[in-house]
Amino acid sequence: VQLQASGGGLVQAGGSLRLSCVASGRTFSSYAMGWYRQAPGKEREFVAAISWSGSSTYYADSVKGRFTISRDNAKNTVYLQMNNLKPEDTAVYYCAASFHPYATAQSMGIMRGYNYGQGTLVTVSS
Repeated sequence: VQLQASGGGLVQAGGSLRLSCVASGRTFSSYAMGWYRQAPGKEREFVAAISWSGSSTYYADSVKGRFTISRDNAKNTVYLQMNNLKPEDTAVYYCAASFHPYATAQSMGIMRGYNYGQGTLVTVSS
């Protein structure tokens, strides 16, 4: 699967951004999707995930209540709405698909060697 994230940019603290990730190459609608991020000098970490149907979501504690993940299977796209952004949200954001179809959203919270595709940079200024 090929993944292309977009929508990053520079925003002030308290602002909002919506990231998009378009997938191609296999049946997108059968796979759970996740968002991950990597800040400068830090390891990549889990942010949010959504089940193949969109009925289940899972979030890292650090973004719960501020970020919302969603998907549009007709467009092969997963979104990450980010509100009330903080400087510590500054990172390159990546999306990834589950290895197997019908994986749970929670399973995406375990860091594995996913194909993260090309990320998009989010910079939050204080």
